[in-house]
Amino acid sequence: MDKTKAKAAGLARRQRRVRGKISGTAERPRLRVSRSNQHIYAQLIDDVAGTTLVAASSIDPELRAALKSGANIDAARAVGDALGRRAIEAGISEVVFDRGGRLYHGRVAALADGAREAGLKF
Repeated sequence: MDKTKAKAAGLARRQRRVRGKISGTAERPRLRVSRSNQHIYAQLIDDVAGTTLVAASSIDPELRAALKSGANIDAARAVGDALGRRAIEAGISEVVFDRGGRLYHGRVAALADGAREAGLKF
């Protein structure tokens, strides 16, 4: 197995492990963070009903116009802030954080900080 496949397999293993331990409900949904080399995405998921309640990403038109890049810490903080505002408008104040097998560092931590500043508790 080459290095790239091993890295992807490790990430998938960590994602499965995390998903076995946490689950979102309508009262306290799961805040799922996904990132690529170009963008960052976040959504609040009710795992009981299997639905996405609120979502935000760096490809949203309102954020894309304001951001220089969709793949940096500033973009992640803006996405977290947008998600937090949308969640508060939808009546959601508490979430369970799912970092998607990634380290709580850099863009993932910046998104979490942005969501906390907007009023989400986790």
